[in-house]
Amino acid sequence: MKDFGILVVDKPVAPTSHQVVNLVRQGTRIRKVGHAGTLDPRASGVLVLCLGSATRLSEYLSTSVKRYEATIRFGSATRTYDSEGEIILETGKSPTRVQIEHMLPEFRGEISQMPPAFSAIKIRGRKAYEIARAGGEPQLKPRKITIFDLQLKSYTAPDLSLAIECSAGTYIRSIAHDLGERLGTGAHLAALRRTRSGPFSIDDAVPLPKLEVGFMVDKWERYVSPAADALPEFHIVEIGQDELEQIRYGHRISAKNGSEGMARAITLEGDLVAILEAVEDGMYWHPRKVFVS
Repeated sequence: MKDFGILVVDKPVAPTSHQVVNLVRQGTRIRKVGHAGTLDPRASGVLVLCLGSATRLSEYLSTSVKRYEATIRFGSATRTYDSEGEIILETGKSPTRVQIEHMLPEFRGEISQMPPAFSAIKIRGRKAYEIARAGGEPQLKPRKITIFDLQLKSYTAPDLSLAIECSAGTYIRSIAHDLGERLGTGAHLAALRRTRSGPFSIDDAVPLPKLEVGFMVDKWERYVSPAADALPEFHIVEIGQDELEQIRYGHRISAKNGSEGMARAITLEGDLVAILEAVEDGMYWHPRKVFVS
């Protein structure tokens, strides 16, 4: 179904994630479109969009592991931690490669990270960046994140190129700022590209201009992936007509002994009909989200 699937877009620098969502709503004429993890306007790369009732998968997709290519510029720090913000420290200095390599291990694994003041985190109903823009100091708290992989790709002072694989909720801008602070040179994020979000890589993404052409000639459906492909880490439970009817009405279906975790209920034709959870010591699959009426 064209109105139930996943559309992976290679977002260019400039438009917001919300603007891309609106463009896709207009181009597909599908009212329900949502993204599974926002990208800042100055960032490019993988933006996963859920179409129709597949928007209900976004809670799983938005918490998936992300991969980025980041350019960090040493010598100055900004209020926003990126190149858009006011410069608050300017040293004109860059660390040596040896100094950088010595510091990077401190940013690997589970770490505590302070989000930027200019972020969308809500504080008593207001977004942090709204408070910061009004001249206030958002009272943010550090959060635990995980950097699964952090590799130095290249370094030509003042620009450092890093490949970063991290948990959802990680601010790459904060990594840039904190790295500059610890090295005593100041730094900010100069460029960012997301190359993977969950199971979807940049190779799966359609460039936004190409998608817009698809809208104009009514050939956009070729870029939509089946919703069944969205959560490969979930088991697959193939169901027949009788089980489909049970799931349709929210009833449990029998499971093999020892079943555990979450699963995708998929018909013999390959259509995703529900997200299931193993219950009662794995004796049953309970439908948590049903996509058939």
